[in-house]
Amino acid sequence: MSSDKNERPIRNGVVALSHADKEKAPLVVAKGYGVVADAIIQRARENGLYVHASPDLVNLLMHVDLDQQIPPQLYVAVAELLAWIYRLEQGLEQSAPA
Repeated sequence: MSSDKNERPIRNGVVALSHADKEKAPLVVAKGYGVVADAIIQRARENGLYVHASPDLVNLLMHVDLDQQIPPQLYVAVAELLAWIYRLEQGLEQSAPA
């Protein structure tokens, strides 16, 4: 790997999900890289939303179009994340899911 001073660090992507309609699968409501990703994270934190780093899951969710439900193949992974957030909100968990 070279360490060229002109190289910019690779920024990770960010995906925001909404599960407002409990009768349906969560929706991808925002996604992006770089400055857009930074803005999504900042906005989430300003609104008291949880921000969780899961590069593999984000990589998969980046293939889902905006305002579309997550595909059935990702239900288990997203359900585990939502369960972790629920436990955090209930004060039952303090660390990130494995």
